[in-house]
Amino acid sequence: MAVRILPKGRLSRREALWFWLFISPWVFGYVVFTLGPTLGALYLSFTHYDVINPPRWVGLQNYGILFHDFVFWQSLKVSAIYTALSVPLGIVFSLFIAILLNQKVPFLGVFRTLFFLPSVIPFVAATLLFIWILNPAFGIIDFFIRAFVGPNGLIPLGIDGPQWFQDPFWVIPAFTLISLWGFGSSMLIYLSALQGVPTALYEAATIDGAGYWKRFWHVTLPMISPVLLFTFITGIIGSFQTFTQAWVVNGGTGSPAYASMFYVLYLFVNAFRNFAIGTAAAQAWILFIVILVLTILALWVSRRYVYYESEEGGAF
Repeated sequence: MAVRILPKGRLSRREALWFWLFISPWVFGYVVFTLGPTLGALYLSFTHYDVINPPRWVGLQNYGILFHDFVFWQSLKVSAIYTALSVPLGIVFSLFIAILLNQKVPFLGVFRTLFFLPSVIPFVAATLLFIWILNPAFGIIDFFIRAFVGPNGLIPLGIDGPQWFQDPFWVIPAFTLISLWGFGSSMLIYLSALQGVPTALYEAATIDGAGYWKRFWHVTLPMISPVLLFTFITGIIGSFQTFTQAWVVNGGTGSPAYASMFYVLYLFVNAFRNFAIGTAAAQAWILFIVILVLTILALWVSRRYVYYESEEGGAF
């Protein structure tokens, strides 16, 4: 049977037609549910809009209001401190667990499943659990602190334990502990990256006399550095968008003393409690710019520290 050969230009047009046909559901969803609302928010950020009345153009007034708003700067500070704490700790903790689960031990599948299970628990349930765990009166963590170093503990140092969600100094560390609860997804990514490191590299390093730490520093870290960069950037994006935990803990009040007023939480309060939609839209675009700048900065720094097999570079 003869095979029909299409001209090159006609074949390219047919391939392009099938490409757009198959990708059209995604394009439609992106334009309607992502690009459209994004451009709409950009327009609303230059208007005064309270849901009831039509939007009224006010130019940069919403941005000026935010720049003179103490709570806005406080929310940006809270999110920045939370990001600086939770992202590095989350990476280190997830990588440490992944290294442990990459060893050849009995019942390894059971251990991997058990360590991953907490990440599938909804954040609302996990936050309610930590409200109980970190309760200063009957929480399990403060109970052990009092049992060991409390006034009547094994080592009577008179330490009762932090107030956690009631203390402005400890509230961000408390939320950081909640963030570590969902380490399972990152752990799986690191575990997959660790299993992709060629064993020949470890064998060559061992023959050269490298110990465990040197193998980890000069072989493991460079080979998984692209994955570390990915989780670092996605961690920054996710931490700046923290909302659920803060809402469950304080109901949008940011207590105590706005120490838990996260950026997106304040954006939500402005939009759906104060009905200042224009101001909230301006907040959303400021958040977009902040995350964009941090992402570009991380990618720029990564050119020196991230190793790709197809390229030269990396500082490890």
